[in-house]
Amino acid sequence: MKRSENRILTTHTGSLPRPDDLLDMMREKENGRPYDREALAARIEIAVTEAVHRQVQCGVDVINDGEQSKSGFATYQAERLSGFEALQPEGPPPPSPWREVQEFPEYYERYFKVAMMGAALAPAKTYVCRGPVKYTGQEQLQADLENFKAALQGQTYVEAFVSSANPANLANQRNEYYKSPEELLTALADAMHEEYQAIIDAGFLIQMDDPAAATLWQGDQLPPDERKRHAEARVELINYALKGIPEDKIRYHTCFSINQGPHIYDLHLRDYIGYLLAVNAQAVSFEVMNPRHMHDYHAFESVKLPDGKIIIPGMVSHGANWVEHPELIAELTVNYARLVGRENVMIGNDCGFASQAGSREVDLRVVWEKLKALAEGAAIASKKLWGS
Repeated sequence: MKRSENRILTTHTGSLPRPDDLLDMMREKENGRPYDREALAARIEIAVTEAVHRQVQCGVDVINDGEQSKSGFATYQAERLSGFEALQPEGPPPPSPWREVQEFPEYYERYFKVAMMGAALAPAKTYVCRGPVKYTGQEQLQADLENFKAALQGQTYVEAFVSSANPANLANQRNEYYKSPEELLTALADAMHEEYQAIIDAGFLIQMDDPAAATLWQGDQLPPDERKRHAEARVELINYALKGIPEDKIRYHTCFSINQGPHIYDLHLRDYIGYLLAVNAQAVSFEVMNPRHMHDYHAFESVKLPDGKIIIPGMVSHGANWVEHPELIAELTVNYARLVGRENVMIGNDCGFASQAGSREVDLRVVWEKLKALAEGAAIASKKLWGS
């Protein structure tokens, strides 16, 4: 993995907005209605090329395919694994266990309708595991890799990565096949490992996305000892799933403090960075650019970054339509670089702009302005850190 040897490198966490006409086609598929498979495949190929070219134009160094083929992580993963059957909804979803949601119910009811359910292309599905879990997504994955390779032709960039979901995404679904939750988790890890290895074999870096880990950082939701036990088990699972893959080919991202909301119960980075750094990944990315976490660089005043590790703090928000000022991006970048070493810092965004494909929390044009600001901030920080 390339380091910031001569200047601060830029990247992002993966998902980028899909074009409206592509969303219309994906919506038909996700709702089980007739759709033109060839037309959808052709539009995805074009969308990947457009996403790659726009990243390069904005000055992003380490790029991906924008996840243009994926309607959402849970849906994409369920499509590529055998053993799961979709269930019909059985009444309203259970109430959220998050203390903040319970304390601000009116706000979150409005927010989730727009940002979560409103961003989904189809009603949320629940699944039951009724057979052995195996990876069956070779054809879809190969199409993704070929589209990405074609889009990269003739482009100037530093490195390229492909995002892939963590094995635990489907672990909370109903299990009627395996003897224990642990057996199901092991089967999921073994199955997803095939996708991880294929990405590396194709010549790309892999980004392991672990949004479910955010539930482990919910402040006082769990007693410290129990939170520690759950977090350590998650790290063990991720490392098992990544076994045999060189650490310098892996980036790890987990979501925390990502939605718009009060976040008055958030942990500090210092409370969970140790778990992130225990994952066998060279680079770890985390959220910074919101008022509850802009100060989190102080974590590295007491936490030593292990040799060889790279941090990717998010310097533009994925959940607000302001365009961060490059000077602020540079200032925060320099704060991290002076604590961990400039060569160990790459900067990105807080989380995906469209992890749910239909998300429009950030306007499409604003997304690209944010990525331009990211590159401008990196250039300013580089001058301050390298003196030229």
